[in-house]
Amino acid sequence: MRARRVRGIAAALAAIAVTALAAACGGGDTASTTSPSGAGAGAPKEVRLGFFPNITHSTALVGVEKGLFAKHLGSGTALKTSTFNAGPAAIEAVFSGAIDATYIGPNPAINAWARSKGQAIKIIAGSASGGVYLVVKPEIKSIEDLKGKKIATPQLGNTQDVALRYLLQEKGFKTNTQGGGDVSIIPQENSQTLQTFATGDIDGAWVPEPFASRLIKESGAKVLVDERDLWPNKQFVITHLIVRQEFAKQHPDTVKKLLEAHVEANAQIASDPAGSAQTVNAALEKLTGKPLKPEVLDPAFKNITFTNDPIASSLVGSADHAVKVGLLEPVDLNGIYDLKVLNEILTAKGQQGVADK
Repeated sequence: MRARRVRGIAAALAAIAVTALAAACGGGDTASTTSPSGAGAGAPKEVRLGFFPNITHSTALVGVEKGLFAKHLGSGTALKTSTFNAGPAAIEAVFSGAIDATYIGPNPAINAWARSKGQAIKIIAGSASGGVYLVVKPEIKSIEDLKGKKIATPQLGNTQDVALRYLLQEKGFKTNTQGGGDVSIIPQENSQTLQTFATGDIDGAWVPEPFASRLIKESGAKVLVDERDLWPNKQFVITHLIVRQEFAKQHPDTVKKLLEAHVEANAQIASDPAGSAQTVNAALEKLTGKPLKPEVLDPAFKNITFTNDPIASSLVGSADHAVKVGLLEPVDLNGIYDLKVLNEILTAKGQQGVADK
């Protein structure tokens, strides 16, 4: 039965389902300069924003490093940032009320929507497309050669984990959440994957940039699958921006300011990709202690398209994939997007709006 198939992921998320609903009903909200009274309440004293120390989160990294979020939020609202390794951990922070908004991949956002019955989050903007690869040892020539091999993903149930499991299923392989089956899938932090691949403990990894390029340059990995090749028009969402619904209801003006900074960050990346790559590298050095080498930074940055478009059609595809591999019950995504404010900002700038389908 499907309930048994999803037991692993359900156990991981069940403990936070109640806090998800509590957060959606106002638990953990940031204090405001005036008493919260629903929509239109005063500006909060701080906005707590999450993101990953990955190039796929460059919109956030540029926005923070260049002070764009701070500029748009104004002197009355401080920006507090938190970093995460993968989506499920960020969603836990949203559910507990520890953060107000976060950059995140599609599958964790879908899980948050499903488990909170549409009450916890809204997707308010796109951020990045592409930049995800299955990289493997050179002797692996095809998907069929993966039988009996160990392949890493960033975290059980995250976007890359679902993508790998779905592709393997499509090719006739069986896997499970315990690392068994025809191909052993090993969820682990991306930084650990760099080490385990170098030592030969794993045979490959489905990872976002810059980790794919690092595995190629530092350990001789090769690309077996470019995930862009698996999607129509080679476009799929890898990162978008979500907000906690209760926060958005209480502080709509602040959410608009957050989106204005987001749009400006993407505009800077588009107008000066080389300079933005250096900005991102400086941010990564602060967060991880090590900058990326030019031979890693340059190809990694070029492999990603930064966009305000959430590429909504690919979200539906990601949800379908998660259902098919047993990590998600069928879910109605109607209402998961709230792109009204984003489109108002884009229209005011003379740019085309984005769709929620």
